[in-house]
Amino acid sequence: MYRRLVAVLMGAAVLLVSCGADKSAVVTTTSTTSVTTTTVSATPQTSMPDATVVPSSVKGTLSVPDEYPTIQAAVDAAAPGALILVKPGTYNEAVNVTTDNLTIRGLDRNTVILDGKFELDNGVRILGAKGVAVENMTAENYTHNGFFWTGVTGYRGSYLTSYRTGDYGVYAFKSMKGQLEHIYAAGSPDAGVYVGACFPCDSVVTDVVSEHNGLGYSGTNSGGNMLVVNSTFRFNRAGIVPNTGSYELCYPNRDTTIIGNLVYSNNQGDTPAIDVALLAMGNGIVAAGAVQNDIERNLVYDHDKTGIALVPYPENDANDVPPPASAWTKPCDPSAEAPTSPKKQSVLWDAQQNKVIGNVLSNNRQKDIVAASAGSDVSKLGNCFADNTFTSSGPADIEKLAPCGGKVTGDWTTTAYNVAAWLNEKHPPKVDYKTAKMPALQPQEQMPDAATAPAHPATDVPFKVDLAAIKVPAKPAG
Repeated sequence: MYRRLVAVLMGAAVLLVSCGADKSAVVTTTSTTSVTTTTVSATPQTSMPDATVVPSSVKGTLSVPDEYPTIQAAVDAAAPGALILVKPGTYNEAVNVTTDNLTIRGLDRNTVILDGKFELDNGVRILGAKGVAVENMTAENYTHNGFFWTGVTGYRGSYLTSYRTGDYGVYAFKSMKGQLEHIYAAGSPDAGVYVGACFPCDSVVTDVVSEHNGLGYSGTNSGGNMLVVNSTFRFNRAGIVPNTGSYELCYPNRDTTIIGNLVYSNNQGDTPAIDVALLAMGNGIVAAGAVQNDIERNLVYDHDKTGIALVPYPENDANDVPPPASAWTKPCDPSAEAPTSPKKQSVLWDAQQNKVIGNVLSNNRQKDIVAASAGSDVSKLGNCFADNTFTSSGPADIEKLAPCGGKVTGDWTTTAYNVAAWLNEKHPPKVDYKTAKMPALQPQEQMPDAATAPAHPATDVPFKVDLAAIKVPAKPAG
């Protein structure tokens, strides 16, 4: 009875405060014998939430819409450690979370739908709250991101679907100790899944299907126990793109482990796309200015350009110059501000000291494997290659030129790959994410025991991955 009374009072408070702040909301609830469907309409929300609206006091399980009319109302009422269970329905909300250790869970991944109607910014945004887990739901039609953690330590996204979003699908920024698993992400101009600006990230991306995005996965300046494993990246402009640039903190990208992924047919010219996605189109795995990455046992095929490419990132108007290798192991303070050079400059971020081992590559039309620069001596960048199955490389005989151990033989200069030609190529233009041709959204795998599993905040992440046990994935039928 106490909780039901609190629910009524909380719902009333949220509606009154929303009207007073010109954030009017209309809540409609209809019931059938089996499913309660809730539709919440709201004006676009782009500012920080008013943390004084409702005290965080309710422990245990909070039910939406039975006890709280909106997800935001339940989040605002929840105490750290609470479980918020969301019934099937369409929720036109932009949910902001500032309370630690919440578990926000849909009872059905495919029918608990957050719909931004191309007006609201983020489906669920976690702002500095540590240990927040979001599970078993779908976000679609948001102007920015489906699910977004920023400035947190401890995060988990499990059994999430993101579809048609204006920036990223599932996005972790300046955040550490994370786990993104069982994700389907499609229709973002940038990356379907992104982890950026963290070192050490101590994060795992696994069991992802990312397609029809500008980039399947992007990791700008992320690394340090940063794993991208056992996932599928297909039908994007480019597949997996760990990359570097001084426009965000924690540069360079380093120490990312990319193992056991299925990467194919990333030549999709009818997707939304940022400029980098246009430039990288037609490539499987592109380490752009990334260093000390471990790229192993991936199956990479059917690309118009390359399967695996270690290439530079030429940054115009850079805020800083590349740090020396001695600084690569220095932890990044995610709360720091990015430095700004008094004079903008052009710098070249070379791909250095990466390992490419045991991958299986085929039908990558220009080259299966590439190591290149745009001015530096590629032979001195420290990249190495071993035990890959491939038919072509640039330069030729790359495993003899740069073996991972053993004698070096051959000449780097005779068959060098001209990566600078990418800058002058024409690509299919970017497409508006709102209208881009997309596959119909199919039912996705459900979280087991969503209705009965206890709250599970992200206080034990990431889980340990047995990297040695991962094998090259099998090629899908057809």
